[in-house]
Amino acid sequence: MWMLLVLFYGVVKGAREAIKKKALKKNSVIEVLVVYTVLSFIFCIPQVKDAGGLVPEQYAWIALKSFCIFIAWICSFKAIDKLPISMYGVLDLSRVLFATLLGVVLLHETMNGMHILGLAIVLLGLILLKFKPGFIKRAEMKEMLESGNAMEKVREAKPADTSKTWIYVLLAFASCILNACSGTLDKILMKDMNSSQLQFWYMLFLVIYYLLYVIITRTKIRASVLKNGWIWALAILFVAADKALFIANGDPSSRVTVMTLIKQTGTIVTILAGKFVFKEKNVAYRLFCAAVILCGVILGVLA
Repeated sequence: MWMLLVLFYGVVKGAREAIKKKALKKNSVIEVLVVYTVLSFIFCIPQVKDAGGLVPEQYAWIALKSFCIFIAWICSFKAIDKLPISMYGVLDLSRVLFATLLGVVLLHETMNGMHILGLAIVLLGLILLKFKPGFIKRAEMKEMLESGNAMEKVREAKPADTSKTWIYVLLAFASCILNACSGTLDKILMKDMNSSQLQFWYMLFLVIYYLLYVIITRTKIRASVLKNGWIWALAILFVAADKALFIANGDPSSRVTVMTLIKQTGTIVTILAGKFVFKEKNVAYRLFCAAVILCGVILGVLA
């Protein structure tokens, strides 16, 4: 059952990437993040009746988890803004390795030969997805030239200041590490609390952090953002997916190392969304990479 819950999380996570792209067409990154976080907390309020009974130390650990995610999102958006997307995508692969390493070192989980092979195949698929063969790149460049937005893509891929690139590389790594730490904390915290307790207080602390960020930076949030239906959909899916993941972490038989593999199904959903929702072309190679990733996930799960 816990594998099915993590699979649900992975599929929804992939779908959220497509919905996020839709939402960002109408509003800024901060507006989307702040509003969908607040909406997500509102959707969690009915769980308050089951959220009590924690000790101060547990509240502190949940606050730490929320802070990890808060900083991770800021780091990732700053890195994406300044680094070439292809470079950030490769750096983001380290999240799989960090999560697996933490599962082995902190939770003392073991990986047999099949698990390691499954992880290697998943990484291979992700690397192939980022490092495209020359003929694939030429086909995509031809498509950009035909659509008339080649120069826009080039500007997007060029760092604003190459002398500071290493700073944004460190931010990308920091995001990966913090996300992996958050996932490990989920497994540890769910040993002594229920999913409602973790989700309610996690979202409350996250809202507090974002509100403080908005106040300190004097970021303006336009009222029209509430009319963006994609943000509402994003919030609903976010709450549902996290609920499933927390329940899965609460299962004593669940393992972070295997969860990390299953979560990569989100990449497949994102690729399919690109083809069928955004009508992207030249996706055959990406689908091949998705098939490689799926093979690795299946191998790791069945091991």
